Amino acid sequence: MSMNLRKKEARKGFLISSTYLIYSAIFWIYPFFWLIILAFSRWRYVGSPKFSGFRNFLRVLYDPIFWKAFFNVINFMAYYIPMVLFFSFLFAIALNKLKYGKTFVALSFLIANISSGVAYSIVFSKIFSENGPLNQFIYNLFGITIPWFTSPQLAMFSISLMVVWKFIGYYGLIIYAGIVSIPKSIYEAAELDGANKYVKFFKITLPLLNPSIIMVLVFAISLSFGIFTEPYMITGGGPMRSTLMPMMVMYISAFQKMDPTYAATMTIFIATASFSIIWITRKIFEREVEFV
Repeated sequence: MSMNLRKKEARKGFLISSTYLIYSAIFWIYPFFWLIILAFSRWRYVGSPKFSGFRNFLRVLYDPIFWKAFFNVINFMAYYIPMVLFFSFLFAIALNKLKYGKTFVALSFLIANISSGVAYSIVFSKIFSENGPLNQFIYNLFGITIPWFTSPQLAMFSISLMVVWKFIGYYGLIIYAGIVSIPKSIYEAAELDGANKYVKFFKITLPLLNPSIIMVLVFAISLSFGIFTEPYMITGGGPMRSTLMPMMVMYISAFQKMDPTYAATMTIFIATASFSIIWITRKIFEREVEFV
């Protein structure tokens, strides 16, 4: 009787998990093998892929446009990650201090996260334009205008600001969840030992938020390598290719130049770089946290 029950339970478990297994096979395993095939082939959407060895990999290694886009990601992260961490921290701390309306405030910030990238890119492009309201406000105060989208570094900074605006609420809630999970007894013990608010923040809050911070860093790095909508919609990769991102180069190669095999090879380089940076970040900064 027990054996029959176990078999029934095993069949039920397999039926439940089979949905995910089928989903993984269709949307993960098959595309992965197709990606590998394309990377070692020549194909332009017509006919069958023809084996080309390491030709596509050598093209990527000697492609200055690809490497320009790659280092643009590093430049973007230099702006984006410090800003999004700082403002997400502020949001999480402010949310933790609120006594009323926490849900309303959190949902208000999350609206930015679920908003259309195309829609808010158009809105921000109008706000930051040469004759837009932001430049008019600055001109009335200081008598100058700022070339938000025509200066290479300012263009990247402006795009970083927009993406920060979108993800403050999402990342802030991750950090907020880490804050509320810290037992209050730890702070009470620290106060008995005479710790002030700065000591409590740097010696208790910050170290115990390590898992939340690492999670935000992982998400931010992954997003940086996959950003497309904002630079494509606002600057088109300019000025002087300063906001050209790898996803844009892949898109141009795959759908404008009709060379999907080259685009597939670039994705392998970008995925490897993203994974490597995330792995190094975790090795350097991740700590094991225990609540005693």
